[in-house]
Amino acid sequence: MKPTNRFTIWGNTEKKVFWDTLPGIITWAKRRNLEVYLTTRIVKKTNDPEYSHCPVIKSADDFDRTDFVLALGGDGTILSAARAIGSRGTPILGIHLGDLGFMAKVTLNDLFGRLSQVAEGDYDIDKHLVIQADVQSNGRSTIYTALNEFVVDNGESHRMLTCQLTANGRFVGNYKADGIIIATPTGSTAYSLSAGGPIVVPNVNSIIITPICPHSLTSRPLVVPDTQILEVRFPTEQTDEIGITVDGQIVDTVRNDTRIEIKKADYSTAFITFSDSNYYHTLRTKMGWGQRNYDV
Repeated sequence: MKPTNRFTIWGNTEKKVFWDTLPGIITWAKRRNLEVYLTTRIVKKTNDPEYSHCPVIKSADDFDRTDFVLALGGDGTILSAARAIGSRGTPILGIHLGDLGFMAKVTLNDLFGRLSQVAEGDYDIDKHLVIQADVQSNGRSTIYTALNEFVVDNGESHRMLTCQLTANGRFVGNYKADGIIIATPTGSTAYSLSAGGPIVVPNVNSIIITPICPHSLTSRPLVVPDTQILEVRFPTEQTDEIGITVDGQIVDTVRNDTRIEIKKADYSTAFITFSDSNYYHTLRTKMGWGQRNYDV
């Protein structure tokens, strides 16, 4: 890949470790003659004159000015960066500052080594599927996009959610459960996994459908091609408000006359990766995949 000249810092400003790490990155960039952009959130939370020379990301279109976004935090921080970038294609390099971050490729221990690789062009780009939901309710249409998942659930009610699912116009089944998760391969290791869904390698072009606490032993997760257009509808007896969550961060409520169409978005999210990165190693180290622990 091409060497980089400028990048944006996006971070979880609520974490002390972010502020402890930021000065070192700025100093490293100066030595490399790299231009660093800061988000308005970062600038508003610091009065340090050391950062006064840094240009500021004032709108999402400003991401086009930089070669990549350095996201410092956990998975939530990376998801919010991906949502801000949207379809602009600016790649993300995730730096793990959280407790269980799975999406970040880099830890603080190898931060500057990896940054040097990126600056020199020694990196690759992985493109991850994004899904889009068209929520049609009350005569209006609202579009959401998700890198991880959409969750349709029983909201604040303790009653079971009942919904009908079709794929490309063909009836899949009626779901009676606490909810249903429609996930990407990237999101297969998030909420879907906790609800009993399969792990799907990110470069497998697919969408995962996982019921949450289904009221049937035969209601199991389903993996479909990402070319399928899914539709969720609700029967008239579903009288409680229905909750919709997008990547765990955006929440809406709708009524039973709502129709939700979910399909592959017309863009993907780009992540910086490295030739020696290993997805299965990440599974083993962060998820304990394939390990058996015995009490002695």
